[in-house]
Amino acid sequence: MKTHTYGEKPGNQPIVETCLKGQLLLNHPLLNKGSAFSKEERDQFELASLLPYTHSSLEDQTARIEEQYKQLKSPIVKNQFLQSVQQQNEVLFYDFILRNLEEVLPIIYTPTEGEFIESYSHVFRRPRGIYLNYPEADELETVLLEGATQNGLQPDDIDLILVTDSQEILGIGDQGVGGVAISVAKLILYTTMAGIHPARVLPVVLDVGTDNENLLKDPLYLGWRHKRVQGSDYDEFVDTFAKCVQKNFKKAFLHWEDFGVTNARRLLQKYRPSMSTFNDDVQGTGAITLATLLAALKVKEEELQDQKIVIYGAGTAGIGVADQLRSYMQYKYDISAEEAAKKIWCVDKPGLLNDAIKDDEYKLSDVQQPYVRPKKEIEQWELESKDKHPQLYDVVKNAQPTVLIGVSTQGGAFNEKTVREMAEHCPSGPVIFPLSNPTRLAEATPKDLFQWTDGNVLVATGSPFDPVHYGDKEYQIAECNNSFVYPGIGLGCIVSRAKHCTDEMIMVAAEAVSNGSPACKSKKRTNSLLPGIEEARQVSMRVAIAVANKAIELGEARNNIDPDDMEKTVRDFMWDPKYPDYKLMKA
Repeated sequence: MKTHTYGEKPGNQPIVETCLKGQLLLNHPLLNKGSAFSKEERDQFELASLLPYTHSSLEDQTARIEEQYKQLKSPIVKNQFLQSVQQQNEVLFYDFILRNLEEVLPIIYTPTEGEFIESYSHVFRRPRGIYLNYPEADELETVLLEGATQNGLQPDDIDLILVTDSQEILGIGDQGVGGVAISVAKLILYTTMAGIHPARVLPVVLDVGTDNENLLKDPLYLGWRHKRVQGSDYDEFVDTFAKCVQKNFKKAFLHWEDFGVTNARRLLQKYRPSMSTFNDDVQGTGAITLATLLAALKVKEEELQDQKIVIYGAGTAGIGVADQLRSYMQYKYDISAEEAAKKIWCVDKPGLLNDAIKDDEYKLSDVQQPYVRPKKEIEQWELESKDKHPQLYDVVKNAQPTVLIGVSTQGGAFNEKTVREMAEHCPSGPVIFPLSNPTRLAEATPKDLFQWTDGNVLVATGSPFDPVHYGDKEYQIAECNNSFVYPGIGLGCIVSRAKHCTDEMIMVAAEAVSNGSPACKSKKRTNSLLPGIEEARQVSMRVAIAVANKAIELGEARNNIDPDDMEKTVRDFMWDPKYPDYKLMKA
C-alpha cells in the first residue's frame, strides 16, 4: 500500500500527502520534521505526545546540530554522527551539509568515508542501500524492485541508480560489502551538489565476494564470505542487474562506481550503447581533470594541443584521463586520435608504456595500447634508471613535459629531483596535478611543489589542501574532485532524459566547469583553478544546462525542452532541503 506521495514533479513539493501517523511518521527520515512539526500537524498526525512543546524552525534545528557537531573531535566520529542525523531527518541533514559544505565534505566523502568503509562491518548499525548478493541471484529483480518502492515511489519514478561491486574503493582496494557506503556517499553528493531528490535515488552494492583476506578472516564481516566471482559467472550476474534496470527503471541514469580495472571500462563499453550510463572512474576523473587543465592553460594562455602530458598511473583512472584529453583534442582541434595520443606519455608499474615490454613483465591491456610508445622513440634517451624501461624521472628528463598528472596512489612519487627537472624545461611554469587520494597517497604536496619550482607552478590536488604561502603571496589550491562534474552530468542527463551519455556531453560539462575558474576570471595564479565548494550548486546547474542542451543538439534528448527555458527547467528540477506542509492522505 502506498503510504505517502511527493506529487508529480521531482523538485520541491509545497504539500506532501501521507497516511503515516505518530511514531511511524517520526521514524521516516524523508518525512520526519522532528520538533519542526506545526501545532496543526501535531494534532492531525497524532504527534502531540511524542514531541516537546516548543516548535523549532529548520534554522533552529540546524543550529542545534552545528553545536553538537563542533563538540566532536575525530573525523570518523563526525562521519558517524552525520549518518545518524541522515537516518533520522534527511531535510535537516542536507540543510546542515549545504550550510557547512566546505568543512563537511572531507567528512562525508574522501578521506573520512574511506576510513568508515574499511571498518564497515565493525561499526554497522543500520542498513542503508540495496544489497544484491551473488548467492541470491534469482531474487535480484525482486530485491531491487522492493528497494525502489520504500520511499513511496514506483520504479519509473527513480531518476538515478548508483552501483558498485566494491573492488577498487577510494584507493584502498577491495572492500567487499562495505562498498555500499560509497554508493550512499556519492548519492549524498548528487543531492547536495545537484539537487537530485533523495527519494528518487538508489544506492546499490553487488556483493560478488571479496579477495580481501582480512575481510574473509574477519568473524564480524557482514558480506558474502567467498572469493570474488569472476569470468562468465560475474558477467552474467552484472548482466542480470543491468537488464533489470533497463526493463524496470526506464528513466534512470545508471552510474557505475569503483569497479576494478579489468571490469570498469569493459562494462561501460558494453552497456553504454543501450542506456544512459556513466562510469565516474573512467569518465568523471577524466572530465574534472580536463576541466582543471583547461583552466590552467587559459591562465597560461596556451592550448591543450601544444602540451606534452605525462600521466603517472595507467589504470582505470589514468587511462580515463588520457582518453578524455585525447578525445577533447580530437573534438577541439580536429586532429586524429593517433596524433592526439602522441602528446601523452603514460607511466605505470614497469615504467613508460612502450612496445618493448613483454607479457611476462607486464600485460599491456587493450585500453592502454593507444598510448604505448614505440621502442625506437626511447632508444636514444639517456636513462638514469637501471631498469630497462624508462621510469618517471627518465620520462620527465627526456620527454620534457609541460603537464604532469598523478593517479598512481603512490604517495610522494613526484619527488624534488623530478619536479625540479620538469620546471627547468618549462619556463612558463609546469602544470602538476597530484590527484591520488586520500591525502596520504598524494604524489606530492602543494607546499613542496611551490618550493621546488620557486613558486612557478599551477597545482590542483585530489584531496583538500590548505592554501600555500610562498614569498609574499597566498595560493589557493584547487581540489580536482569529481563531485564538481559528475552531479551536473547526471542532472543534465536526467532532466533531458538523454538516451545516452555521450563523449560530447562530457566535454561540454568540462568546459562549463573550467569557465567558472576564479584563476581564469582574474588571470591571477594565486586564485584557485576551480570554483569554491560554496559554488557547487551553481556549477552543477551550469554543467547540467550545457549537458542537456548538447543532448538536444545531438538528438539524444527524450524530453522536449525549449533551450530558452533550460535554466528554469533545470532549477525547477533541483530539490532544496525545505520542509513541505503535510496533509492526511485520503483512504
